Amino acid sequence: MMWALRRAAHPLRSQGFRGGVSRACARFVIVSDDVEHSVGVCESTQFVPGKSIPLERFHHTSYLNARFSLGNCSLSSQAGTKSSGEEDEFSELEAPVSTGEIAEDAVGEDIDEELGSEPELSGDDVEENLGDVSHDEPEELDTDIGDEKESLKKKGYSELFKVIMDAPGLSIHGTLDKWVEEGNELSRSEIWLALHNLRKRQFYGRALQLMEWLERNKHLDYVERDYASRVDLIAKVHGLNKAEKYIESIPESFRGEVIYRTLLANCVGAGNMMKANAVFNKMKDLKFPITAFSCNQLLLLYKRLDKKKIADVLLLMEKENVQPTLFTYRLLIDAKGQSNDILGLDQLVETMKADGIEPDNQTQATIARHYADAGLNEKAEEVLKEMERGDVKENRSAFKFILPIYAALGKADEVSRVWKVCEQDPWFEECLAAISAWGKLGKIEEAESVFEMMTKKWKKVHRRCYSLLLKVYADHKMLAKGKELAKRMIDSGCRIDALTWDALVKLCVEAGEVEKADSILQKATQQFKTRPLFSSFMVVLDQYAKRGDVHNAEKILHRLRQSGYLNRIPQYHTLLQAYINAKAPAYGFRERLKADNIFPDKAMAAMLAQVDPFRKTAISDLLD
Repeated sequence: MMWALRRAAHPLRSQGFRGGVSRACARFVIVSDDVEHSVGVCESTQFVPGKSIPLERFHHTSYLNARFSLGNCSLSSQAGTKSSGEEDEFSELEAPVSTGEIAEDAVGEDIDEELGSEPELSGDDVEENLGDVSHDEPEELDTDIGDEKESLKKKGYSELFKVIMDAPGLSIHGTLDKWVEEGNELSRSEIWLALHNLRKRQFYGRALQLMEWLERNKHLDYVERDYASRVDLIAKVHGLNKAEKYIESIPESFRGEVIYRTLLANCVGAGNMMKANAVFNKMKDLKFPITAFSCNQLLLLYKRLDKKKIADVLLLMEKENVQPTLFTYRLLIDAKGQSNDILGLDQLVETMKADGIEPDNQTQATIARHYADAGLNEKAEEVLKEMERGDVKENRSAFKFILPIYAALGKADEVSRVWKVCEQDPWFEECLAAISAWGKLGKIEEAESVFEMMTKKWKKVHRRCYSLLLKVYADHKMLAKGKELAKRMIDSGCRIDALTWDALVKLCVEAGEVEKADSILQKATQQFKTRPLFSSFMVVLDQYAKRGDVHNAEKILHRLRQSGYLNRIPQYHTLLQAYINAKAPAYGFRERLKADNIFPDKAMAAMLAQVDPFRKTAISDLLD
């Protein structure tokens, strides 16, 4: 089985990386952004001994999408703060929000908050991350905390959570003291349901205060998952250094693999590759087992940032006898699809099935989407029909994946057919998928109709609904409607998150209002203390580069770094294009690249030659 998967991972040697594979035990970096593999409260993955993964060198492809390329840089020129001087048409976004909300947003560091920046796999289609919301009500949550799972599902409501959310000011400790004095019981199920609700809404600061209060007042006997949850919250709120220091205070008997895995995931989430390397190597030094969880996270990271290193992870899995999971295959399949290697994708699917692992809806949707992207429409439709399994009414869980892919294929009739089944009693994620699908097909009225239906079905429309419809308006350059929807969102009391800012930025860019997009970015970071998505910065940077506006291009790159995003080749490619279009020399650019440990590829080397202030020309040779 292992050898078959290795061959599937690298079917065409002539197209791939021929160099030797680096050591399987290289010092890796792990990332975690998958709901299936959330950190802090999950148990260690169990494996089947005796099975390994014979994986040949993975096909090396071009560098990843710039959205996920993180690095570091030093500027060769100071980026100023010049503004356009125009009145921002989105000035309504200056409306005040609660201080608690600002405090919570200030610590958010997820690049793919919700529905958009990078779904678990593909990174381009927002609809691929629709599966983390409950079927019926956006505010209704599922939980999984062992033996209490069923009771929590039945309860579906946390009084403790309501008390915490209603607490005035930034501190909730006094409110919690009063609540307990009134005789309310603090069971573990109540505590974990409240924490789950807080995490789901990204109120990490309040969740951390709850954990601190519980420990200080001896209301909870901590076990390893409690400590891990606390590490995760500290890293999100106070940063990695504070989380590391807290780990030192954890009793040694509870300082296990889950604790360090939690820290490791946060290191990668923060883009701190050096610290992530150190944590992973610390785990190896402590003799923690190499798990499928950790290997899958490595694959997820390298799929995004450096595909040639996928081979290292696969060889490590083979060496450590780690069995591939469904998630392993899904990642490899998606990597093949991103590389336009459909033959390799097909061989991976065959190997997965031969290993006794059947693809789930999400994996099938990944396969179908890559077929569609490759122009293999018939094969994509075959997979979609298989997902429906003959009776679309009996497989509702597939709808949220099917709708956007039919739209990508231009099958408006199929979208209409599936949506007619859904709209009789629509689930929340199906509505989101429908908005996206109708938007792709250019059917704006249908997308708006789904949105309005949601406002009637649910008391409060989730911000993801607004973000999706804003994206539809941005894709079709409907600035006026986007402005109106943004005002409506604010009036409804929805929290403005990174996805919403991203939609607003792109809306302005598509309408040719680059300065307004730049202003919105500033507003997000300075007034609302939000970390905009990487793609939000890049779309503005790209526009300044096209204009040859070096000053503002440098400014955006500087703000990228200030927001915690590190610079890599894609950003520098775009910045160099600004210098080229401006016909301006780029002094010290090679030194900047060297300082960031970036080695120019052929394309960048050609660009550097064009902006080299000391380059030799035929005329300069004559003059010399």
